[in-house]
Amino acid sequence: MEQKILKILEKDGKATAKEIAAQLAFDEKEVEKTIAGLEEKGIIGGYKAMINWDKFDENLVSALIELKVTPQLDQGFDRVAEKIYQYEHVKNVYLMSSGIYDLSVMIEGKNLKEVAGFVAEKLAPMECITSTSTHFILKRYKEGGIIYETDREDSRQVIEF
Repeated sequence: MEQKILKILEKDGKATAKEIAAQLAFDEKEVEKTIAGLEEKGIIGGYKAMINWDKFDENLVSALIELKVTPQLDQGFDRVAEKIYQYEHVKNVYLMSSGIYDLSVMIEGKNLKEVAGFVAEKLAPMECITSTSTHFILKRYKEGGIIYETDREDSRQVIEF
């Protein structure tokens, strides 16, 4: 039951307990109780709207920063990640399993200069960070399961032989 409810909420965070109960043929009060329990356990960490800021004309700049890190004694990468995710610019932090870099960090800023400044002034100087690689996001096609561009027409020309 929990997994089915979570799948529905993952696709539509606005789904009500009544709507979920109807979809799954469960009792509405039981669905409410289950959702409350999932929230209490931290399995449901919050509800968030997926916003296409490009269409809103908000000039946010996003970047993916890869970090090579020296893990902290007795704390591994966790303490480093905790320091990083405290910053307001930081939207996501991931520990990577293999490759050149250890942590992947998504950040947002008002412009390129702000993002570059954050990397140069906050991330790169950290004692445990040995190198960074910054990739600016130019365009979002799909994020969080949401496809942003669906109304494009095929502009290719037909060629006949």
